[in-house]
Amino acid sequence: MTAEAPPAVAVDKPQDPAPSTGVRAWLSRHPLAAYAIRRFGLYLVELWGALTIAFFFFRLMPGDPINTLIQSLQQNYIYNQQASAEIIARYQHEFGLDGNLFSQYLKYMEKLILHGDMGPSLINYPTPAQDVIMRALPWTIGLLGISAVLAWFFGIIIGAIAGWRRGKLGSSIATNLSIALSHVPYFFVALILVYIFAYSLGMLPARSAYDSRINPGFNLDFIGSVLKYGLLPGFSIVLIGTFSWILSTRMLMVPVLGEDYLVYAEAKGLKGWRILTRYALRNCYLPQITAFGISLGFIFNGNVLVEQLFNYPGLGTTLVTAIQQLDFNTILGVTNIAIFSVLTAVLLLDLLLPLLDPRVKYWK
Repeated sequence: MTAEAPPAVAVDKPQDPAPSTGVRAWLSRHPLAAYAIRRFGLYLVELWGALTIAFFFFRLMPGDPINTLIQSLQQNYIYNQQASAEIIARYQHEFGLDGNLFSQYLKYMEKLILHGDMGPSLINYPTPAQDVIMRALPWTIGLLGISAVLAWFFGIIIGAIAGWRRGKLGSSIATNLSIALSHVPYFFVALILVYIFAYSLGMLPARSAYDSRINPGFNLDFIGSVLKYGLLPGFSIVLIGTFSWILSTRMLMVPVLGEDYLVYAEAKGLKGWRILTRYALRNCYLPQITAFGISLGFIFNGNVLVEQLFNYPGLGTTLVTAIQQLDFNTILGVTNIAIFSVLTAVLLLDLLLPLLDPRVKYWK
């Protein structure tokens, strides 16, 4: 008889211990910093990709902005001479249109990133495009930004109460009105408001951003005029935006009401208002914060028709005028600001949500 060999015992190889020094060790000990660094790197890649796509998209559009500029000079400055090749070449160089498309892209990105230069504006030549945009930007932020904040605030409050008191008459009225009006375009509501309050009643102005007889400045007369002229466009945005937030908040509130922790809070004798604000609403406002941050980024592109209707000197009006005159630099500038604002809002939300909600984990 031959002795059988004892069975081999599998020995696990010792795993490599985690590094105790270096960048990887520091990142493993600081998950928040690792998460922020990785998310910021992804943000830079997304920003570069979006700016690149926007550049090539608009540069491939048909049309010749140089001819448009020559025609504008002829109309405004009685420029009747035939544009020579030297003049056209100088304008092409000034607007970054000389060379092939790739060299134009490299030149544009270099000026944009290193110097913040978007090139001259065609609609207000030779003013730089960034100056034209910065003149219109405060009006857009003041009108659309404040209106978006008010719509979000009122929508969250009313939507939470409508969900909390579901089945009541007030909740049914708010819900049905929101379903009926949440998808109505802003400009349609603006037209109705203009007809009622501007033309029929004559209570509010229908166009412009302030009274032209008042000199702009930080004084009560000018501020009062701006508020008065901004009531109609602002209210049209707040009204429809509020109904949209009511629907989404109520949708988030209703499934939460049957949770055990709310039943337990009620059994402890807590008042209904405290249960709503401290327990139920906390699980609803986090998704709404995310949606609100993203919607803030779109205020530069949205509601263009509202600004056009009221002749409001914001980015929407500037963008439409630039498209009509093939002002590529101004079009790209407005688009880049919209891209930057959207991606930055998403980045800030990604960084803040792990701090607001412990259920959101950091990247490992």
